[in-house]
Amino acid sequence: MSDHEPLDAYDLAASLTVRELEHSAAWYQGALGFTLDRKHERNGRLIAISLKAGTAALLLTQDDGAKGIDRPKGEGFSLQLSTTQDADALAARAKHYGAELDTEPTTMPWGPRIFRLRDPDGFRWTISSGKRG
Repeated sequence: MSDHEPLDAYDLAASLTVRELEHSAAWYQGALGFTLDRKHERNGRLIAISLKAGTAALLLTQDDGAKGIDRPKGEGFSLQLSTTQDADALAARAKHYGAELDTEPTTMPWGPRIFRLRDPDGFRWTISSGKRG
C-alpha cells in the first residue's frame, strides 16, 4: 500500500456514550427500529449494548460520569442513516415513541426525502430515504 492510496472502507460503525444505557437502547429500538445485537457486561455489570439496523452498527456505552454526567453530547456532530424505507412512516414511528423531530420529512432538491431528530442525549441524526446508491 502506498502513502497516497485512498482508504477503501467497507463499513462504518458508531459508538455513543449515553446517560441511561437501557433507556437509550430502548429509544433506538422503538423510535428508529434498531435491533438488539448483544449486551456487554464487565464484572456482572452492564456497560454497553450493541444495536443493528441493516448493516449499520451502533454501540451504546454507559457514561461513567468521569467527564461530567451532564456534559453536552453531540454538539457539532451528526450521523446519517440512509434507507430505502419510507421517510414519512419512519418519522411517524419516531414520533409515536416520543421523539421530537428537528425537521419534518422534506424532499431535498437532489432527490432523497429526509427528516432530522435527536436522541435522548442530544445526538443528532438525519434519516435519508431514497434509492440505494
